[in-house]
Amino acid sequence: MLTTLKLAENMLLGLIPLTIGNLTKLTGLDLSLNPLSGCIPSQIGNLKQLGYLIFIDNQLTGSIPPRLNNLTHLKLFEIGYNKLTGDLLENLCFSGLLTRFAAADNNLTGPIPKSLRNCSSLYRVRLERNQLLGNISEDFGIYPSLDYIDLSHNNFYGELSKNWGKCHNLTSLKMSNNKISGKIPSELVGATQLSVLDLSSNHPVGEIPLKLGRLVSLFNLKLDDNYLLGNIPLELSKLSNLEHLNLAANDLSGSIRRELGDYLKLLDLNLSNNRFGESIPIEIGQINTLQSLDLGNNLLIGKIPQQIGELQRLETLNLSHNEFFGSMPSSFNKMVSLTSVDVSYNQLEGPLPDIKAFQEAPFEALKGNKGLCGNVTGLKACLTKLNNGDVEKKGKKVMSLTILLVFGILFHLLMVLGIFMAFRKKVRNTKNKPSRVNHDNVFAIWSYDGKMVYENIIEVTENFSAKYCVGGGGYGTVYRADLPNGQVVAVKKLHATLDDDWANLKGFTSEIRALTEIRHHNIVKLYGYCSHPRHSFLVYEFLEGGSLGKVLSMDDDVVVFDWIKRVNSVKYVAHISDFGTARFMNLNSSNWTSFAGTFGYAAPELAYTMEVNEKCDVYSFGVLALEVIMGKHPGDLISSLSSSSSSSSTSTAQGIFLKDVLDQRLPPPRNQVAEQVVVVAKLAFACLHTTPLSRPTMQQVATILSKQRLTLQNQFYTITLAQLFDINCSSS
Repeated sequence: MLTTLKLAENMLLGLIPLTIGNLTKLTGLDLSLNPLSGCIPSQIGNLKQLGYLIFIDNQLTGSIPPRLNNLTHLKLFEIGYNKLTGDLLENLCFSGLLTRFAAADNNLTGPIPKSLRNCSSLYRVRLERNQLLGNISEDFGIYPSLDYIDLSHNNFYGELSKNWGKCHNLTSLKMSNNKISGKIPSELVGATQLSVLDLSSNHPVGEIPLKLGRLVSLFNLKLDDNYLLGNIPLELSKLSNLEHLNLAANDLSGSIRRELGDYLKLLDLNLSNNRFGESIPIEIGQINTLQSLDLGNNLLIGKIPQQIGELQRLETLNLSHNEFFGSMPSSFNKMVSLTSVDVSYNQLEGPLPDIKAFQEAPFEALKGNKGLCGNVTGLKACLTKLNNGDVEKKGKKVMSLTILLVFGILFHLLMVLGIFMAFRKKVRNTKNKPSRVNHDNVFAIWSYDGKMVYENIIEVTENFSAKYCVGGGGYGTVYRADLPNGQVVAVKKLHATLDDDWANLKGFTSEIRALTEIRHHNIVKLYGYCSHPRHSFLVYEFLEGGSLGKVLSMDDDVVVFDWIKRVNSVKYVAHISDFGTARFMNLNSSNWTSFAGTFGYAAPELAYTMEVNEKCDVYSFGVLALEVIMGKHPGDLISSLSSSSSSSSTSTAQGIFLKDVLDQRLPPPRNQVAEQVVVVAKLAFACLHTTPLSRPTMQQVATILSKQRLTLQNQFYTITLAQLFDINCSSS
């Protein structure tokens, strides 16, 4: 009498014979790891004494026969890695004996069987990579014997149940790539044996629970691609067995905890695509086991610590899209294990480290920096290194020049002070010399005479020849000026005002003085200005990257300027100096002005009131925000919406989908990025409100962009412009 049939790992071909249903005394059937095809015979439902049924890694198709519900004594039911479709068996755990249930990597659909909720005998469950559907908080119960469960890559929704913390023997909980929402329950700490927790690519919100730090057995923690806020809890530093930590693609902020250096077993650390700021803690360099470090797409600043070069086992390093500056640490020359590196889009300069990972890195991993050099296609070659004798001679020469410079400056200051004390009279204005306001040297920030700077600029631009023009607007034309000292500046030559009234320049001068004192990495540096009857101009830091319009107009650059970068550009309005400095106010005329802003960005009320205030800047910001996500100036869209009456405008907007308005050269945004794009679009339309008082303030704009998280009530593809017109940030 045959009771067990094990034919696993053979080369059996063809269909499973229907006559197998005649072996009614079978208690075990294992046909795994054979290239069997066709459907599971319904006759297997006749084998009512079966205790285990295993069809792993075959090529079976079709649905699971309902007659298999007769197998009420099953302890093992494993049908993973096939091509099965349809629903799971309803009476799968009818008798409460099932311990192992594996149906991973099929195309199964439908709900979780109700019999599974109270199946307290379960020890191991694998249902990943199917299309199963259900409320995760209702379809599963408490499993005191459960050791492993993987529900990843399905369509489960709802909030994570506190009951998982009552599964005291659970070592692995995997639920990635579903639609789970709500907060991560702190009660998970009850699953004290948990070593793997993977909740990535879902929709949980709130902060990372502090109590997760009590799960001392954790060696793999994946919470990436969610909506988590706040900083990394200090309590997580107690997870001394952690080997893999992935918190990427959330909204985490603050500084990176130096306590991460206590993870002495950590192999992979991924904190990318968050809003971490400040510098990299040097303690990261203590994690000698680290093989992969990804800090890309954050707000990190400062120099890259030398200690990072002490990570001798590091294989991949991503520091891209931050604000790191200075040269690459010399310690990087010792990172012989490094195989992949990305330091693009920072402010780094100087030679590349002399190791294979950098010398053979693609240009895309190095581009967008201030002045990296090396023997890599796309980078400038570095200057030839000096020998020791040259260095010594150069050092003496620099010292001599420094001494002379110091004495020269002191002499110059004493001379200026003497002249000032002796004469104290107004400097005579002529048409051949730059004018001064209140006897101040308008280029004093450069520590030398404004007349000299003026003459240098006129000379190097050949009296503002068109060949040096790099841009312009309603307020002025911008020229590139390569000064004799090697410095490159952007000179914005102002258009003449309608009344050419520069007599009341005191208020404007005060504003310019304030701008010259600003020190911020996201603000273009204003060096100074010059007022002259022939030429009046502002002198700015010169940025090689070009204008936003230039980037958006070039198809090759558009792909690099992806949705994350566009959202971040709107959030931080990086290197934007003004929207046209539209206000040259006469001190005796309140805020009334001759229009000087860039057309297409100016608020519509300026056409009839000519009164400039903060709400005009808010409108300009709204235009800019739309331009960034549309990939072109939104003038036509704004005109079509504003030209209609209020009711017909809403009707027009209801017929326009957001997805059709966005830059069609990029693939549509997805998941978290899509929600951020919706926030930007919604805020942009609020800033474009036809009633100025209904627009938000710039402070509210900044707050919303930095803090607001939006859970889409509808599918991204169904959102219309009309649904974006309501945002609660107006001011009175």
